[in-house]
Amino acid sequence: MFIADLHIHSHYSIATSKSCDAAHFDYWAKQKGISIIGTGDFTHPAWRAQLKEQLELSGEGKYRLKPRLSLPSIVSGKCEPYFIVSGEVSCIYKRHGRTRKVHNLILLPSLEAADRLSVKLDKIGNINSDGRPILKLDSHDLLDIALSVSPEAELIPAHVWTPHFSIFGSFSGFQTMEECFGDLANHIHAVETGLSSDPSMNWRISQMDSLSLISNSDAHSPSKLGREASIFSCQPEYKALIQAIRTGNGLESTIEVFPEEGKYHMDGHRRCNVCLSPEEADRYSGICPVCGKKLTIGVAHQVESYADRPYGAVPEKSHPFVKLLPLIEVISVSTGWPVAGKKANAVYEHLLAELGPELYILRQCPISDIEIVAGAIIAEGVRRVRSGQVKISPGYDGRYGSISLMTQDERLALK
Repeated sequence: MFIADLHIHSHYSIATSKSCDAAHFDYWAKQKGISIIGTGDFTHPAWRAQLKEQLELSGEGKYRLKPRLSLPSIVSGKCEPYFIVSGEVSCIYKRHGRTRKVHNLILLPSLEAADRLSVKLDKIGNINSDGRPILKLDSHDLLDIALSVSPEAELIPAHVWTPHFSIFGSFSGFQTMEECFGDLANHIHAVETGLSSDPSMNWRISQMDSLSLISNSDAHSPSKLGREASIFSCQPEYKALIQAIRTGNGLESTIEVFPEEGKYHMDGHRRCNVCLSPEEADRYSGICPVCGKKLTIGVAHQVESYADRPYGAVPEKSHPFVKLLPLIEVISVSTGWPVAGKKANAVYEHLLAELGPELYILRQCPISDIEIVAGAIIAEGVRRVRSGQVKISPGYDGRYGSISLMTQDERLALK
């Protein structure tokens, strides 16, 4: 079994950390316990040049950081991460009389294939200004070009329910894969569920049954790596990974955040601090009750509009999933310490040094071991996350939701 996070961004993408480089992603993959990372942003020529300089081929379709560039890691039992070539393209175009804005994740078998695809995309639009290029290019045509470069290329619609930039988004989306990809729809084998939805929400929609549901972090800083990820049982090679995505055989499960924490889960209007359930938004006819402008319709509402099954439906070929919080957030909300503070970070590093990678601690480490290393409060916080005992103020209109695990009285009692 291994964990993969295939959708990240380099420091050449807008609104990303300056530390989004290969060495820091390698370091954080070790901290998290992730075996395969997407390179992200393969279309950007400067990032691609960095990848060629800093990575070396290490097996079929996978690369590793050159050892001399590796940053020292404190984690016990660390894994050796590999990179596979990936990137996201923002397609903005007219189709059926509407402007469509769809983000697509592309996986490729080599940096040479990335060179060939980038040459073709460079003739269509500017791939130099942003690691995630914005192109006036139909999603169907992007898929056609990718397959012409390599039949092993895989296009996966990204964060499929995000209101503004996704295949099923409320502002500019489509109703079906066929409507978006036409005669090439049979080449779409998987979708990325995104931070604001989880597999159980997608199971309510029968047209998803033939698709693999995968999860990735869409990390804009290395420390966000693995907040969502996918777990595979195939060989950690490019062809085997793609085959698992295409067939579902070898895709075992996914790691999710609580979807309510996603910044587009509920309907709302951030400027007016208005957050509404789908039923409440319908009562207001999609209009903000404070200012009278249109609400941003969230993922929960959009899923409901596509659903042809009730809550709790489980398709025959579904894969299990687990909902987690990043360990540093568990430490913070359990103790009340600032998430970026020295206390929380010191405990985080101590846990990794003593017990192993973050995702092992969150998913599998005995609670008694966590208590010995970090104390009863943090151990209870991890236990509550595992059992879903969390309270969430949901996210809406670009504002992340907030999580609470225990009250101050409960902390005092545990002390």
